Amino acid sequence: MIRSALLALLLPLALHAQPATTPLYWPDKNGPTMNGVVPEAEAARLPLEWDEASGKNITWKTDLPPGDEGHSTPIIGGDFLWFTSATADGTKQYINSFDRHTGKQLHHHLIFENPAPEPLGNPLNNYASPSPVIDAEGVYIHFGTYGTAKLNPLTAEVIWQRRDINVKHFRGPGSSPLLYGNLLILTFDGIDAQFTIALDKMTGKTVWKTPRSTDYHDLDKDGNPTRDGDMRKAYYTPSVFDLGGKKTLVSIGSRAAFGYDPQTGKELWTVTHGGFNAAPRALAMPGILILNTGSERSHMLGIRVDDKMTGDITASHTLWDHDKRNASESCPVLHNGKLYQVTRGGVLSCLDAKTGDQVWEDRLQGQHLPSAILASDRLYYSNDRGEVNVIRAGDKFELLATNKFNGGADDKITSSPAVADGAIFIRTKTHLFKLEKK
Repeated sequence: MIRSALLALLLPLALHAQPATTPLYWPDKNGPTMNGVVPEAEAARLPLEWDEASGKNITWKTDLPPGDEGHSTPIIGGDFLWFTSATADGTKQYINSFDRHTGKQLHHHLIFENPAPEPLGNPLNNYASPSPVIDAEGVYIHFGTYGTAKLNPLTAEVIWQRRDINVKHFRGPGSSPLLYGNLLILTFDGIDAQFTIALDKMTGKTVWKTPRSTDYHDLDKDGNPTRDGDMRKAYYTPSVFDLGGKKTLVSIGSRAAFGYDPQTGKELWTVTHGGFNAAPRALAMPGILILNTGSERSHMLGIRVDDKMTGDITASHTLWDHDKRNASESCPVLHNGKLYQVTRGGVLSCLDAKTGDQVWEDRLQGQHLPSAILASDRLYYSNDRGEVNVIRAGDKFELLATNKFNGGADDKITSSPAVADGAIFIRTKTHLFKLEKK
């Protein structure tokens, strides 16, 4: 009798002590709706300003493992915050997790070792650029050609892994995975091969694989790709939209964008373009799909959405083409029919999303790789100077606040913010911060 009573008392305590892996606050690098928009219930609670020197609205600051690098954005499920990192030479790749309440590091596990990683060939990228995704059953991490794995969301133990899906990235990996139903969808646009592949998220086995059907128009007189195929690569992370009554996986590669059936990988339509290095994610609003074509001299395209999207729809469905000062890495954000975007060099602009016409343009300081988040009508833009500028979304440029961390080069921000339970989490080069109103 006494033993039964004791068990009845201890059971709730044991259950309470078990860390939670849900709710999925920020399960994808661009948030729960994959477009950078913070849920309304969270948006009103986020701080507008913070100050490291005084501690204003800074709940905690945690050191990151020394020597690691990474652009990957934190994802958050329950009590856990996760992101990947790698050594500068790419020989070791890690998963990191932290208690989002206290900032305590819970895991720093070595996942993959690479005896001879492909050189990056540029100063911008690193070996941990793709961001993880999470659901109630696992944390899914991806390092491009170096490997993909599903981890236990409590222990970080490997459930399955794949190291046999390979391309030559030439400039390093960059495409993040997408969870859709029972599928983990990966994008590989290398210099030697370009394809989209879907894995069964429970087993890691291949469900479908679809090569790009692109004509790159880049062959030399001997039939070989010019510049070693450099113009064929991209860093795009796909999304699934309901377009013309069909669930459509939108995937942008070099020289062309595609719509695929997400369940089978069947190609539904294509839009040809002149760009390469495509990275910013597509966005959709009623009647219009918005695509960014790549890095150098990229175009922003407005594509009409209807039930006639089949085959090559470039000429028949392109509504507008904005060809100047478009984003190259940072994902644009939609709000009330306006599109907000920032170039790597800090040119911030607002476009009418229905017409592509520019509403206003201004400039922010620093280099902008992270994507913005939108909280109600506030846009948070991070840069490599450890600054987060908060801009009012509206008909004119309005700077609401500039928040700066004190670490100088050590607080360079190259990953996007994440949000959970009224707090903003920001990963800098050497630290992780939790910011919330006090």
